[in-house]
Amino acid sequence: MMAHMMGTSTKEVAFVTGGASGIGRATVEKLACDGFHVVVVDRNADAVEATVAHLSGLGLSATGAAVDVCDRQAICDTLDAQQRVDVVVCAAGIYTPRHFDEIDDEAFRRTLDVNLLGVFIIAQEGARRMAPGGRIVTVSSRGALGGRGFADYVASKAGVIGLTRAMAIELRAKQISVNSIAPGFTDTPMTRTMPADQYAAAVALEPSGAAAAPSDIAHAIAFFASADTRFITGQTLFVDGGKSLGGLGI
Repeated sequence: MMAHMMGTSTKEVAFVTGGASGIGRATVEKLACDGFHVVVVDRNADAVEATVAHLSGLGLSATGAAVDVCDRQAICDTLDAQQRVDVVVCAAGIYTPRHFDEIDDEAFRRTLDVNLLGVFIIAQEGARRMAPGGRIVTVSSRGALGGRGFADYVASKAGVIGLTRAMAIELRAKQISVNSIAPGFTDTPMTRTMPADQYAAAVALEPSGAAAAPSDIAHAIAFFASADTRFITGQTLFVDGGKSLGGLGI
């Protein structure tokens, strides 16, 4: 667990999984700028430390925890290290391009573990610690609509959308909102692991001819993380430059 950087007694506390890179890192910076104390949750200890140091250097309030999202006890310890839990953002995820007939059971389970079980664990434990008015934001994907070359990822993200709706129904009596952001193709370290020609081909399919920036997604996450939008629940917002609308002639 990283050292506490600034007092949080008067600040709402937001936990962001996958918070040390890509969309997660952009989200922790946005939420910290919005006045939250942010807890950066990521399995990469060096990246967590660097992210917390960066935020601290900007005069923002942050701590970090190097844990695996599938480790329930570590997640509980991370949540309990703070005086309050106001927001949980579930941004951790993995993606490995594979053709359908190349995905084995182990790979499929690992994708579901990180992308779906990892969301369930911190959302469930976070909700148990939230007062009325708490907010949970999951990160699904436009990929939940389907696609080729990543069936395990599609299944996991479709599961996140279903889980989001189910949690919203069960938690509305506690006045805890649960919503999902479904990003389109975004320029992140994860997508940059694609071969250059595949990355370029994916970008070419975007209506704007460009991938989203992580900050584009972070601003949408911050919308649902705000106390001002707590009356919205069970919704999935596609942030994909309009590609999910279709009508592109491709």
